[in-house]
Amino acid sequence: MSQQYMMKGNEALAEAALRAGCRYFFGYPITPQTELSAYMSKRMPKIGGTFLQAESEIAAINMVLGASSVGARVMTSSSSPGISLKTEGISYIAGSDLPCLIVNVQRGGPGLGGIQPSQADYYQATKAPGHGDLHILVFAPASIQEIVDLTGRAFDKADHYRMPAMLLADGALGQMMEPISFPDESEEMKLPEKPWAATGTEGKRKPNIINSLYLNPNKLEDSVRARFERYETIRKNEVLYEEMMTEDADLVLVAYGITSRICKTAVKKARAEGIKLGLIRPVTLWPFPEEVISRTAEHVKAFLSVEMSMGQMVDDVRLAVNGKCPVRFFGRTGGVIPTPDEVFDAAKDVLASAGGDK
Repeated sequence: MSQQYMMKGNEALAEAALRAGCRYFFGYPITPQTELSAYMSKRMPKIGGTFLQAESEIAAINMVLGASSVGARVMTSSSSPGISLKTEGISYIAGSDLPCLIVNVQRGGPGLGGIQPSQADYYQATKAPGHGDLHILVFAPASIQEIVDLTGRAFDKADHYRMPAMLLADGALGQMMEPISFPDESEEMKLPEKPWAATGTEGKRKPNIINSLYLNPNKLEDSVRARFERYETIRKNEVLYEEMMTEDADLVLVAYGITSRICKTAVKKARAEGIKLGLIRPVTLWPFPEEVISRTAEHVKAFLSVEMSMGQMVDDVRLAVNGKCPVRFFGRTGGVIPTPDEVFDAAKDVLASAGGDK
């Protein structure tokens, strides 16, 4: 049996990244993710890696671009305002077809907001992580163990598809502690070959050019269209989600991250009282689990999107449902975490308005 550790989410994520072969980290401190950077600063030099606290978030993301260009497995981390500063660089990385891992341990906003947990960066992560026509892979863990598991997966998928990946956590997951285990290290880790990397030619081949600038509009269009063909492959093959008691449900909650754990408690309470409540938990926010939501909409009375925001993921739920049944929203914002009782009461209200039992 794998050895278990009791670790804080931020530190577990950092250790998981190191074990996944990350040897370059560039970042800038911001609460509530600073422990991740601090952990990296201690561990990286001991394993021959590079940790650098940049002079700004903008500098950090451009260092990520440079390291990825030469084939390194590299990451950065920040929290909401810091990710906003990184978005230009994220777009450059996506436009250059480079892999990396970006971690956002979300806090309340807008502006400086507060340091409490939030999910109000959903739009930014899934719709506009940078300017131009682009997507990034977005993974949303709901536990510290899942943070560990998804970190390695995010690196692997970023490398496979040559694109940035984001692990979208929040202040609660970053700061809480849970028992975890890491993947078995008995097998030698082999990172993928990167023949596209700018590593020098030794006069044996044409140089690899890493670039996101196309002065010819037709060539830029061709580049973007080719990238979107890859995105369609990802939509078909890389969707992750969890279902809980949806087969006979009258109402299905949709929630991700820490909020989904609260919703699971609400579902169990409802079932104990004879109310048919279910849950769909997106694990990938992009690509979004549209198909399972659409399929479930064929037999349920309504959906309730539960978020720590004023309502962002609910738009994607509505698109997936496509008018087959009502979609409602319940959320807390500003760093306030909803309680299971609040979710349960909101679910009963939706069922009452949809003609279901209280």
